[in-house]
Amino acid sequence: MLNELAKISLVTLLDIEHLKSIGKRTFYETFVKSNSKEDMQKYLADNFSTQILTSELNNPTSQFYFARVNNQVIGYLKINWAQSQTETNHDNALEIERIYVLKEYLGKQVGKILYNKALQVAQDKTLEYVWLGVWEHNPRAIRFYEKNGFVIFDKHTFTVGTDDQIDLLMKLKL
Repeated sequence: MLNELAKISLVTLLDIEHLKSIGKRTFYETFVKSNSKEDMQKYLADNFSTQILTSELNNPTSQFYFARVNNQVIGYLKINWAQSQTETNHDNALEIERIYVLKEYLGKQVGKILYNKALQVAQDKTLEYVWLGVWEHNPRAIRFYEKNGFVIFDKHTFTVGTDDQIDLLMKLKL
């Protein structure tokens, strides 16, 4: 079973090229059909540059984790806590900013493994809850989080290129 073979590892600056590659590829695979070519290119350039990823990797209240099978990166997780969260007023909480998995590994429990890692970190830090934003037009992700006990509590704007989209904010009390 794949979930028994997948290994989770903390991402470091030495992994930046792998992070850039998996970040761009998985975001593109997930959202290319819903966004213009120009907006997609702008988002990828703005969010997965070496400069941006270096800054994020050097942030002491953010972490990235890779999921690997046979040493191949197949997905990743980005979490934030304290002042690094993308929304304010979430004291004593952990934000799952990103969980992305390569298209060919969807439905094989890789996302669940990364999700469990986020919960483990939140519990280790004795935080009250975990929260995240999920695109309102991503029913697969919404169902996953609802099935795992998350409830919608708000929404915010998430911009892809020049296109303002709505993310539902969901949280899980620990």
